[in-house]
Amino acid sequence: MRAKRYSISTLKETPSEAEITSHRLMIRAGLIKKTASGIYSWMPLGLRVLKKIEKIIREEMDTAGAQEVLLPAIQPAELWKESGRWDQYDEGLLLKLKDRHSRDFCFGPTHEEVITDLARTELKSHRQLPINFYQIQTKFRDETRPRFGVLRAREFIMKDAYSFHSDKASLEETYQLMHSVYSKILQRMELDYRPVEADSGSIGGNASTEFHVIAESGEDVIAFSTESDYAANVELAEAIAPPSETENMLEMEKVPTPDAKTIEKVSTLLEIPEEKTIKTLLVKGSETEIVALVLRGDHTLSSVKAEKLSSVASPLRMADPEEIMTALGCQIGYIGPCNLPFPVYVDRSAAAIRNFVGGANEDGYHIRNINWHRDSKIEAIVDLREIKVGDPSPDGKGKIRLKRGIEVGHIFQLGDKYSKSMKANVLNDSGKTTALQMGCYGMGVTRLAGAVIEQNHDESGIIWPHVLAPFEAVIIPINAQKSQKVFDKTEELYAELKDLGCDVILDDRDDVRPGVKFNEWELIGVPHRLVIGEKSLKKNKIEYTHRKKGEALEISKEKAISLIN
Repeated sequence: MRAKRYSISTLKETPSEAEITSHRLMIRAGLIKKTASGIYSWMPLGLRVLKKIEKIIREEMDTAGAQEVLLPAIQPAELWKESGRWDQYDEGLLLKLKDRHSRDFCFGPTHEEVITDLARTELKSHRQLPINFYQIQTKFRDETRPRFGVLRAREFIMKDAYSFHSDKASLEETYQLMHSVYSKILQRMELDYRPVEADSGSIGGNASTEFHVIAESGEDVIAFSTESDYAANVELAEAIAPPSETENMLEMEKVPTPDAKTIEKVSTLLEIPEEKTIKTLLVKGSETEIVALVLRGDHTLSSVKAEKLSSVASPLRMADPEEIMTALGCQIGYIGPCNLPFPVYVDRSAAAIRNFVGGANEDGYHIRNINWHRDSKIEAIVDLREIKVGDPSPDGKGKIRLKRGIEVGHIFQLGDKYSKSMKANVLNDSGKTTALQMGCYGMGVTRLAGAVIEQNHDESGIIWPHVLAPFEAVIIPINAQKSQKVFDKTEELYAELKDLGCDVILDDRDDVRPGVKFNEWELIGVPHRLVIGEKSLKKNKIEYTHRKKGEALEISKEKAISLIN
């Protein structure tokens, strides 16, 4: 490839709308161009990266025995209505449209319904199972606030796979195989990643694992053990119950706390640690109008854990101030667990403390020395809080530390969630009709490009891993139009590298100064830079620079080729 005939459109200035590093660098390096909010055109350099990501994914999926298909991006509403998701999917993120006959369709954000429809027509017997179909396809989620460039775009490219099985044992086997495949893919991309226990969300199903690329810009917080491989999303990680306190119970005392509506203010006013306070949160119930969730004052509610309570409405919604005033006659900052007229669920850590402070259900007052069972009726003691740094690891090994991660993959055991509602059945080995067991395995292709950059950059630009770089090497001749020797050596080296299968670009642009070229290719992130000039050729050398190491070396042409290979 010759740069003179190639589209290279870098920017010196950082775009104002770009919030994180990958977004800034992808626009500045000319990998993507914004078309609309959350919608991007992929330029030639960026598309080369995407194709290399896709190549690695395809190789590993094919090796694992998966079969590639291509499903329609536009999907009929009838399939989504069969599964029950037409009016439920992720609070309006489904882009709905009508054709010229006023029939309802959607731009697919995912393909469970379409693949289940395909399976029920193609799969009839257990002898055809297990089978795993995958595709690399454009998706669309109508995000309310697209941000972070390709990390939270509305339109994106994704690899999704769906496996079908006659029983749960077979599903578990393929699930573990896909876990291994995803690990291999991310290892080949030279990424620091973690498989993380996760919630299935709107997709549904049972077992679920997210694959996170570790990065400070990540939207998710991951809990890790200091002494084992344990990792889980902070909202899902189990918080181990502490030992119960054994101090003698004291008499309750109502104390004035004017204008103390927060845990911090109550703690300061009453001169007690936040660990000796509790907060009572009122949420919408599924069986009763309101449900009370009680946590220790220094802890944070996990919405994922709360939604798993059958008596709590999903998605989780807090009770309105007006509802609270009607039910209790007080403001939110003064709610407490005593004499509540609705079910009370207490977090394990909150249940372990004695003689604590909580709201008096009366504006301007709190109560000292509340104790469970004596002073408040409990529906159940459950795990409700987010895990914290220093907590015991749920696997019993080490303590918890937290890091941020970018989710790039998610695998699920769907079970029969879709096959039952859509009547996707096969005959088992006993000749009886049984619903297919399904697995689902997603990986964000465009998101991976952004995640790689978040982990691999410096002040000059992107530092691509060798296997993903738009070009592996760039040759920059100095004054080749004036020096026949430089021109000849440049063409010779270019031809040799091409013959060796190197993905090389020759920057033969006459109207761009060498310094500008150096800066551009550092910004773009090509791993190997070869500079040919009169000065070095007099010593029978060329100048070689590795993008990550940064040091310019004068070495022989043969040595440079060896380093690249």
